[in-house]
Amino acid sequence: MTRPRSTLVSLSDTPWYHVVNRCVRRAFLCGKDDHSGVSYDHRRGWIVDRVKQLAGVFAIDVAAYAVMSNHYHLVLRIDDDRAKGWSKEEVLRRWTQLFDGPKLVQTRLSDQAETLDDASLARVDEWAETYRARLMDISWFMRVLNETIARQANAEDKVTGRFWEGRFKSQALLDEQAILTAMAYVDLNPIRAKMAETLEASNHTSVAERMADLKPAGKASARQARRGRPDENAAKMLVDREKPAAAPSVTSLLTLRRETHLAQLPLQPLMPFDATNRLRAAIPFAFEDYLDLVETTGRSLHPGKRGLIGERVPALLQRLSIEPERFIECAAGMMKRFGSAIGAPAHLTELCAQRQVKYLRGIQAARRAFEDKAA
Repeated sequence: MTRPRSTLVSLSDTPWYHVVNRCVRRAFLCGKDDHSGVSYDHRRGWIVDRVKQLAGVFAIDVAAYAVMSNHYHLVLRIDDDRAKGWSKEEVLRRWTQLFDGPKLVQTRLSDQAETLDDASLARVDEWAETYRARLMDISWFMRVLNETIARQANAEDKVTGRFWEGRFKSQALLDEQAILTAMAYVDLNPIRAKMAETLEASNHTSVAERMADLKPAGKASARQARRGRPDENAAKMLVDREKPAAAPSVTSLLTLRRETHLAQLPLQPLMPFDATNRLRAAIPFAFEDYLDLVETTGRSLHPGKRGLIGERVPALLQRLSIEPERFIECAAGMMKRFGSAIGAPAHLTELCAQRQVKYLRGIQAARRAFEDKAA
């Protein structure tokens, strides 16, 4: 049975989530259409750039991503403390980077703010709190991301209609084991799908980007430039199809701003790693340990390998008391083994009680992989 999104994505459960969305077109989201011979790989850059741009507007950090042929994966963290620390003016400024907003909001942000009366200011304050909640909501993040990519793809294909399969799928990441499993699953997607031989060759994944950033600045900058360069023809077609901006009406207050404006948003860097817990918002591992783990797991997942980790167990698996072979199973089929949440058995049991359900898919897999840690 389909459950309300509010019960699946809730800060009371965890700020960490793995999300995935899939397109409906036979002509793949970013791959090559074997029927027509047309390649859509340039759309990968659209998604990577837009994810980073939205991370700079929303109070949502991006820990990992992978853009595949017909779907994409994200590991996100909601930073509610950051959103709560914004002033009302900052909230309004961020929201109007994406949407025009009501006339009163535009006036409040202009040099004519002194003309507003007390009732108008109170109404603007109410909107500010509504926008604050939306700016730390994954559903709104995904709405803006998917709508903008769909508009660009439709303009390029010269079609209208539905581009995405439906609402995105989400999995709550309840503890460090779950975060590690989800990030490894996402970063290893191209290797598991036989699209790449190594992590470095896994284009449009977060781990490949982080590894490129470790190289000399010139090479990293060139790689970043190639990734984020938009398709000029598609951008031109989208601008041509967009109608001239008009004064916002009641029904258009939630209409996204034009692509020419959204494309100017700055890119937010990926979430940093920090095993020392000195940073307030960071991935709770050392990057060197994480890289060692995904490289070792990637060699085990590669077609033709025996599917086992050697005698030297990666440090992160030792620290989190995860059996190497069980971790490989999770990294190879996390979406099949777990449902709407991932974590140690005790944490999944607690979530069952909070959601008032008898069972969550994945408890047996969690017992196999994380039982020692749960104790």
